[in-house]
Amino acid sequence: MSATLPFPMPLAEKYRPRGIAAFVGLDKPKRILSKFAANPYQSAWIFIGPPGTGKTTMALALAETLKAEVHHIPSQQCNVANVEDVIRQCWYVPVSGGFHLVLVDEADKMSNAAQLHFLSKLDATAFPPQTIFVFTCNTTDGLEVRFLSRTRQIEFSSYGMAAEATRLLESIWQREANGASAPNFGRVVKESSNNIRDALMCLEIELLSA
Repeated sequence: MSATLPFPMPLAEKYRPRGIAAFVGLDKPKRILSKFAANPYQSAWIFIGPPGTGKTTMALALAETLKAEVHHIPSQQCNVANVEDVIRQCWYVPVSGGFHLVLVDEADKMSNAAQLHFLSKLDATAFPPQTIFVFTCNTTDGLEVRFLSRTRQIEFSSYGMAAEATRLLESIWQREANGASAPNFGRVVKESSNNIRDALMCLEIELLSA
């Protein structure tokens, strides 16, 4: 029996974790952020780790858990003008009435001017109310010590998640493959270096070729 593709979106998006507890591995980040979500407060965080470990997805899951209003500054767009515009919006009451969540991807690639601008805004006296900042980066190289000292840092690692990732791929295949012969899920995970996003894209290719 050949496989069909009933999903109207990429697997990585269709199976994106919507809640903190739904992530593969990441036991320590899940514990920290689950407790934080239960009693949130204005603060700044850095999620540090290799690509595909779920840093941005975790930030979005945190926002969904908090019903926060998300302001996303993509990689390479973190300049003074964009930072100032987002922070201006954060001084207004969020649509949800709860929190703003400012997500800055690949913060280690932000301009020096943007980093200095954040330094002043992350001080207690200038911190926008009801706002949570989440910066993601592969490494903290290039980030000033003064900037890092204003944030809470969480390490994201793919170590030890192979077995859980393999089970995830198997469960997705059972839902999506319509009885087609399964690939070696462990090999897919290994060749993707435990990068869940890459593994899901490889699985998508397997479904298309089945």
